[in-house]
Amino acid sequence: MIKISDFQVKDVVNMSNGKKLGHIADLEINLNTGKIEALIIPGPGKMLGFFARESDIVIPWRNIVKIGTDVILVRYMDAQEATEYIKEPFDQLKK
Repeated sequence: MIKISDFQVKDVVNMSNGKKLGHIADLEINLNTGKIEALIIPGPGKMLGFFARESDIVIPWRNIVKIGTDVILVRYMDAQEATEYIKEPFDQLKK
């Protein structure tokens, strides 16, 4: 069994580029099933979760690759990476 406080001390690391995303500040829980739907990591420049929520990084539970003793490995693409990922096949068709 793992406690929420155990999750909060682990570093969340993006597997695609090895960057540390931060620490978990909150969880999205489905009240009907009782299952965790997503991890929420505060965006840059936030202090104690008091400011705009739109800068938060939301990691769906299905994107968690591994929960280790010190690290949570996730698959995550920010908006810029996603745009490049989608755009790349179309650029190849133009050639």
